[in-house]
Amino acid sequence: MVKLRLKRCGRKQRAVYRIVAIDVRSRREGRDLRKVGFYDPINNQTYLNVPAILYFLEKGAQPTATVHDILKKAGVFTELSLNQTKFN
Repeated sequence: MVKLRLKRCGRKQRAVYRIVAIDVRSRREGRDLRKVGFYDPINNQTYLNVPAILYFLEKGAQPTATVHDILKKAGVFTELSLNQTKFN
């Protein structure tokens, strides 16, 4: 199973995080499948590769609680629901 979770980067006391798609069995700093975003809690900056995130969510990837909050704030789930609506 694949999860979207945070991977810590940066120096001591100045953490920045990459949002990655990673296998559940891997540890936090393990090898990721793909980098799909970036989150800086100190400057409150977020960069998201929305097409890649939507691809993994459509394939069944589960975001962790923190990543879910970041994606919800960015409005990714509204785009996901728009992509899943079928027009007849």
